[in-house]
Amino acid sequence: MGADLESITEATSGAIGSLLSTTLLYPLDTCKTRYQAEARAHGQQKYRNLSDVFWEAISTGQVVSLYQGLGTKNLQSFVSQFVYFYGYSYFKRLYTEKSGSKSIGTSANLIIAAAAGACTAIVTQPLDTASSRMQTSAFGKSKGLWKTLTEGTWGDAFDGLGISLLLTSNPSIQYTVFDQLKRRLLKEKQDEAGKGASPVALSAFTAFVLGAVSKSIATFLTYPAIRCKVMIQAADPNEDETENARPRARKTLPGVAHAIFQREGILGFFKGLQAQILKTVLSSALLLMIKEKLTRTTWVLILAIRRYLLLTRGRLKSA
Repeated sequence: MGADLESITEATSGAIGSLLSTTLLYPLDTCKTRYQAEARAHGQQKYRNLSDVFWEAISTGQVVSLYQGLGTKNLQSFVSQFVYFYGYSYFKRLYTEKSGSKSIGTSANLIIAAAAGACTAIVTQPLDTASSRMQTSAFGKSKGLWKTLTEGTWGDAFDGLGISLLLTSNPSIQYTVFDQLKRRLLKEKQDEAGKGASPVALSAFTAFVLGAVSKSIATFLTYPAIRCKVMIQAADPNEDETENARPRARKTLPGVAHAIFQREGILGFFKGLQAQILKTVLSSALLLMIKEKLTRTTWVLILAIRRYLLLTRGRLKSA
């Protein structure tokens, strides 16, 4: 039971951290997504810089629209991080029990993180697709979650699933780097404190730095796939121009990759890389920093709730 509680604690603290970091950085995420979704020849771009998206929202009086789709994004972030951290913690515990080893190597960590990421991608893909379409819709014309998901077939709701599964390598790299660096730092601190000392924890600043470094590495390696995924999931511009828009054309990875290369060249696959790194590094660093601080509190709360339920059950039986 204790091991299950540990998995739930990790999942809950990770989900809450994701919720807070997503809300704080959502305007930046909207600007980034709209900038990435545009693929036009040089000289014909609507957005030449990331800031152009922000100034468009201001000039049209649609600053609030920078938050369109926030509810869906928060739901997707909360569910995905809960599933991921629970799966990661569960698979890691299962591995240590089966192997009899107290530590996990880099290769095993990558496999465990990829398995947790694959489960997360499948469960949350419809929410991911919906949030991307909401963010890339014309300012002020974003539709609700249910209407966005039911416009096409249920297969459309899973647009980009193949790339999402491929991108499970992103959190695999990130959390593996973070865990390895964290374990080394904590071991050094514990050795300095002595064997009899109480367990040490990462400071908020150290967790932030480790999160930023690990996410930067993962983002750079997987960015071309990230750009293609955004374009596949983006709202069709025709949907914003006419009320009776034609059925949404199905986008494919080869088609999107060809469009990027034809219109923007090889460097087009890295368009918006700086914005992606800025957003994801800040988001992931904040997530891990908040998670590290919430884990102990969440553990105490869950134990308190469990004890209360056991006492209540005992009183009911004795009554």
